[in-house]
Amino acid sequence: MTYLVLGLIVFLGVHSVRIVADDWRTQTRLRLGEMPWKGLYSVASLLGFGLIVWGFGLARQQPVQLWSPAVGMRHVASLLTLIAFVLLAATYVPGNGIKSRLHHPMVLAVKVWALAHLLANGNIAHVVLFGSFLAWSVFSFSAARKRDRAAGTRYAGGTAGATGITVAIGFGLWVVFALWLHGWLIGVRPFG
Repeated sequence: MTYLVLGLIVFLGVHSVRIVADDWRTQTRLRLGEMPWKGLYSVASLLGFGLIVWGFGLARQQPVQLWSPAVGMRHVASLLTLIAFVLLAATYVPGNGIKSRLHHPMVLAVKVWALAHLLANGNIAHVVLFGSFLAWSVFSFSAARKRDRAAGTRYAGGTAGATGITVAIGFGLWVVFALWLHGWLIGVRPFG
């Protein structure tokens, strides 16, 4: 569990700089330059992510069950992860109505993904991992919306076509991940 927690501290810590020290982040980016900043950010993120993967793998070998989720929670989790994939697609498809209304769909995707996994899993490693991401995403979304209001940020309206493409891409990615990649990468097949 130590490596998992350390990885979460590094990964979410790096991703929280803008939440807790946006002015420092801006000044440091200016002082170092865009590419060195991104390089340091990427290295720290990859280090944290590697520790999360390794630590979670170790923690899963000796699970400590806190509760047993109802079987129906797996179905709820599947639906929520579908929504998370659509939100993730909305981050990248230009001109979609989801991003124009929600403004920060990637952070919302993380929030929904984490909640889905908390509902479907009851051991301590899952609670630490997904609870941490859920808490981070709540703070990150709130901070992003405050920055938008302070800057007077306006998001362009979306089109029905781009929104339809977004939903189709999100659904397609969800199918591929749920049916094949989740089992291959994580070792758990959501649909048996």
